[in-house]
Amino acid sequence: MSGPAKYRHADVGGCVDATLETRADGTQILRSTEGLRWFPDRLTDALEQWASEAPDRTLVAKRDPRAPWNGDWRRVSYAEFLCNVKAVGQALIERGLSQERPLAILSDNDIEYLTLAFGAMWVGVPYVPVSSAYSLISQDYGKLRHVFDTVTPGMVFASSAAYAKAIQAVVPADVPVVLTEGGIDGRAVLSVADLLATVPGEAAAAAHAKVGPDTIAKFLFTSGSTKQPKGVVNTNRMICANQQMIHQCLNFLATEPPVLVDWLPWNHTFGGNHNVGIVVYNGGTLYIDGGKPTPKGMAETLRNLREISPTVYFNVPKGFEEIATAMDTDPVLRKSLFAKVKAFMFAGAGLSQAVWDKLEAHAEAEVGERIRIITGLGMTETAPSCTFAVGTNVKSGWIGLPAPGVEVKLVPDASGDPFAKTEIRFRGPNVMPGYWRAPNETSEAFDEEGFYKTGDAVKFVDPAHPASGMAFDGRIAEDFKLSTGTFVSVGPLRAKIIAAGEPCIQDAVVTGLNRDEIGLLVFPRVDEVRKLAGVHSGVPFPDVLHQPKVRAFFQGVADKLWASGTGSANRPGRMHVLAEPPAIDKGEVTDKGSINQRAVLATRAALVEALYEGGESDPFLILPKR
Repeated sequence: MSGPAKYRHADVGGCVDATLETRADGTQILRSTEGLRWFPDRLTDALEQWASEAPDRTLVAKRDPRAPWNGDWRRVSYAEFLCNVKAVGQALIERGLSQERPLAILSDNDIEYLTLAFGAMWVGVPYVPVSSAYSLISQDYGKLRHVFDTVTPGMVFASSAAYAKAIQAVVPADVPVVLTEGGIDGRAVLSVADLLATVPGEAAAAAHAKVGPDTIAKFLFTSGSTKQPKGVVNTNRMICANQQMIHQCLNFLATEPPVLVDWLPWNHTFGGNHNVGIVVYNGGTLYIDGGKPTPKGMAETLRNLREISPTVYFNVPKGFEEIATAMDTDPVLRKSLFAKVKAFMFAGAGLSQAVWDKLEAHAEAEVGERIRIITGLGMTETAPSCTFAVGTNVKSGWIGLPAPGVEVKLVPDASGDPFAKTEIRFRGPNVMPGYWRAPNETSEAFDEEGFYKTGDAVKFVDPAHPASGMAFDGRIAEDFKLSTGTFVSVGPLRAKIIAAGEPCIQDAVVTGLNRDEIGLLVFPRVDEVRKLAGVHSGVPFPDVLHQPKVRAFFQGVADKLWASGTGSANRPGRMHVLAEPPAIDKGEVTDKGSINQRAVLATRAALVEALYEGGESDPFLILPKR
């Protein structure tokens, strides 16, 4: 019999043990046994430190065909970056930007974006990272207009004239626009070069001296997966405290400067706070990955990973799935990825056990040891990380224990329902002071003790041993009861459906409120379904769904889910495969691809009704074999 699996050494701590206080009302409080240590007042303090200690080290790099002398990577050192940041800070002060008139950024990740963001933070001007989908995909610019109405920006930056239509539709004529390249017909624009040419002076120095831990660094908008996006106030204290929490839980970040190859968008807290913060806080290097975990974008990610070996690697589950599959036939990729990496971490959804196992098998085949896979729980309102599961026995769905400095409050439902869930709430220096210009929403977000109410449900992995950590148990607001009174836990069921439908199911909306049985509205992965059917892109997608191989696949999924169910609470009795993709303008999907369950149920109410009443007249209905 073989012994226990061997894992590559990586120092961890801070979130491996906790104290548990149980109150008379059943509420429980979890705290790390390790206290939170000192952290700087401003993230730019860390930038200054590394610009002094390692001035020539690359802070950020991105591929640029105009830089063939550098392996086509355009690199910016810590010293150069700090000089550029000071110039931008002076330019923003001269143009009157302030907390009330912040800098809005519309573009995808690039070096200019990062420079302007840190230039704003340097002088205490908040910046507002806005999803590029609100400008380039949306047709009515509803969410972009909502963001601008909320923050009233004093300047707008975009990488190119591709954003011109959105800018013309939403940005007032008196608000300066900055582009990296190109122009906008009928509108005067500044270039990034104009800002970089500004000479730093006393105004920027004085503004920087006033920046402190409670100065607002950015307004980071929620994804709007349940309601209209809200502007989360992110202070320097929140960001720096959270980086120190991460630093104590992932001690290996301090053993050598971290190297990241990362595509995760900076308008989200995982990419913009967690990953960028890890680099700057620990004096590391960020290689901006121009790829994405999509059929078209994955090639660039694989190209980058063949060339650059990260020391820690972050992605969403779909990205890890694509990488694990690619390594089956790509030894160069496998060698590069496992050369230096100490840990993987995913966010956004659960990683399937099949992908998890494949990553470990590739690691053992390449380097003779596994790489630990870290999980946790975080959110936009908490900058983001609150809990980590860092052991080598971690499984998908586990979120671990609180990080140092975070207090976790577990609040059981007071209804007495035996199937009711327990909400997790957070308090600590990484938690937001509130939503910008939204006092009612801010008041509703906190309980009487100042804990942020997440709406997420959790449970202990082993109730008899709380130190084993917690597991995610879905979103409380998504759960419902059938007509029989049976409670349906949507989160775990959706995860089960997506796993059963790999690789052809993107997500599923669970129906059945006040009905006799569960139904499903399934969003298929268009490219994977076409691949399964063996048809080209010219064939209309509704016709593809009628192909025999496709029908057989979804019939198999329905049969599997029915057979594996243990009762009406987790046994779908009908499935409709959707021919129409989720619409961002209707709020059905966020820019990061998360499905808004309530919005889909509202906008497709007639389809839900037909799912139960239409019977076999619905051409996309799949009924399991009972």
